[in-house]
Amino acid sequence: MKALCWTGVNKTSVETVEDPKILNDHDIILKVRLSTTCGSDLHLLGGYIPSMRAGDVLGHEFMGEVVEVGKGVRNHKVGDRVTVCSFIACGKCWYCSQKMYSLCDNGNPNPGLSEGMWGSAIGGCFAYSHMLGGFAGSHAEYVRVPYADQGAFAVPDGVSDLAALFASDASPTGWTGADGAGITPGDTVAVWGAGGVGQMAARGAMLMGAEQVIVIDRLPERLAQVRQHIGADTLDYTEDSIVAELKERTGGRGPDVVIEAVGMEAHGTGPAYLYDQVKQQLRLQSDRPTALREAIYACRKGGSLFILGVFGGFVDKFPLGAMMNKGMTVRGAQQHGHRYIPQILQHIADGELSTEHLATHIMPLDQGPHGYEMFKNKQDGCVRAVFQLDR
Repeated sequence: MKALCWTGVNKTSVETVEDPKILNDHDIILKVRLSTTCGSDLHLLGGYIPSMRAGDVLGHEFMGEVVEVGKGVRNHKVGDRVTVCSFIACGKCWYCSQKMYSLCDNGNPNPGLSEGMWGSAIGGCFAYSHMLGGFAGSHAEYVRVPYADQGAFAVPDGVSDLAALFASDASPTGWTGADGAGITPGDTVAVWGAGGVGQMAARGAMLMGAEQVIVIDRLPERLAQVRQHIGADTLDYTEDSIVAELKERTGGRGPDVVIEAVGMEAHGTGPAYLYDQVKQQLRLQSDRPTALREAIYACRKGGSLFILGVFGGFVDKFPLGAMMNKGMTVRGAQQHGHRYIPQILQHIADGELSTEHLATHIMPLDQGPHGYEMFKNKQDGCVRAVFQLDR
């Protein structure tokens, strides 16, 4: 079958690879209909995530049609249309019983690598390096889905393939941040990053009762999407003093909740950003925490921070003193999508959540390298490049 593979730092190509096979009774094989790029894929592309190997199939946000089921699968049959959570969880371990699915003890068959980096292993993830399991990704004609009864979700009638695609990763990641941040009715929430995850975090915050939601970015096409499709306010950090503006809009306090949805390759302005960029390029630090620092300074005293952007290792000049002395609550996680995807699909069906607008560029898999180039370099207003495989 055809698949889009990582072939080196900032290199991808469409290759012929082996078709996936059922390896466990709880697997399904999915014929991929749609698969999309994600901001965290760019960390793989740039070589910031260790343990990638040339020939690894990319892609972790996808939906499709079931074409084969293992004999232990109970919830799916051939012909079903499903969206699949990007994280792989068994549904039975202690962490899954606590609904912390991305921390599953059994989803990652290579736990030693992440144990060495982080002290504990997290769950597996499609196509996100061998540190997170070495699973083949979804930028392919077919993909094997382990623990399918837990991680694959039937798409309701009336929900389009394109809308369901973003219930795989962008939406549940955003919901993980909004819910985990402890939003209460009447809160002011600020979200750094107007990509797919940031937009979904903002919409989730609104549906959870936030009174004022403000999304911060610099790209006009993304900020326009926030205003038109999400209904939140926006700020351009290249034009506004973000900390001062947020205090102005909150009676001098700052937001009750701040959500960082940018991650280890954050853009910024000023000398601190240049410092981070140089240190990261020289591999003297693994991550650029530009947006994260600003979120900490902007948050009100006693407020809540949720870190959604992917960070891999170590950062420099971290404002620990501000975080501690302001009495902030700080949380972070990869997405616990198994908890949120059913309600997200219902929100889409009910017309309360728009996701199709994220797909600014739809193309066949053969154009995958071009799609990644557009996505990485923000060309032609690209918010997400979507690869269509069922035509």
